[in-house]
Amino acid sequence: MNTIAEKIKAGAILISDGAWGTFLQQMGLQPGECPESWNLKYPDKVLKIAQSYIDAGSDMIETNSFGGTSFKLSNFGLQDQVFELNKAAAEISRKAAGPNKHVLGSIGPTGKMLVMGDVSYEQLYEAFKEQALGLAAGGVDAIVIETMTDLEEAKAAVSASKENTNCEVICTMTFDKGPDGDFHTMMGVSPAEMVEQMVDAGAAILGANCGNGMENMIGIAAEIRKTNATIPLLIHANAGAPVYKNGETLFLETPEQMAGFVNELTSAGANIIGGCCGTTPDHIKQMAEVVKKMN
Repeated sequence: MNTIAEKIKAGAILISDGAWGTFLQQMGLQPGECPESWNLKYPDKVLKIAQSYIDAGSDMIETNSFGGTSFKLSNFGLQDQVFELNKAAAEISRKAAGPNKHVLGSIGPTGKMLVMGDVSYEQLYEAFKEQALGLAAGGVDAIVIETMTDLEEAKAAVSASKENTNCEVICTMTFDKGPDGDFHTMMGVSPAEMVEQMVDAGAAILGANCGNGMENMIGIAAEIRKTNATIPLLIHANAGAPVYKNGETLFLETPEQMAGFVNELTSAGANIIGGCCGTTPDHIKQMAEVVKKMN
């Protein structure tokens, strides 16, 4: 199977998957429960999520491993099971994907702040290395470092994944739109700064996830393209901006509404389109139908 970057170079627009966290909650994940623990406790339920996205038309699916570093798992007393939990996550998604679809090993932030002295760069690197090795052992094709806001943490994750596995490395950051209309992460990183730093660190694919619905992602994609005209670009948008109602967070953008932005998003430079918070297999199915016509 060709790499994701090779398929994009050949001209394909690819479809990724949608939300995992909200899906797990719908299936019974309790507040304060570790999502990654389900890879060993309830693998059939995790497989059902992965399979639903493959059935919806995804060309690639992630793994249930977003919080799979030792730092995050230590909150649940599971810091000694990093390799085991990540390997299981990869194996579950690999089973759903089969030999012809790609599996992206999900790596999220540690929750530790370099700028505050919570942790050293070396400690971050080792934590990401341990997670990446587990994901690679489970059979992922690529590692997606996502929802990052700090350049140094993202760099540690990209470098650790690139230098210790044979996987393609993807990095996405979460940008917010300021009053001036410019996009920056919570730590003040612009899309242009992300591109320059992460390409140097070894990322083969870049992009943005979470924080925005499809409409705002168009501006982010365009800004990334101004900095680098050729790097493969992945966009995982939320199903609209979050709405807080009766103590619940809702994402109200419908599958039809998200699919309605696909053409404009690809025109802005996106090569891979999927979803983040609030997106469902129905959202992915609608987007996949638009992309199928384009391809």
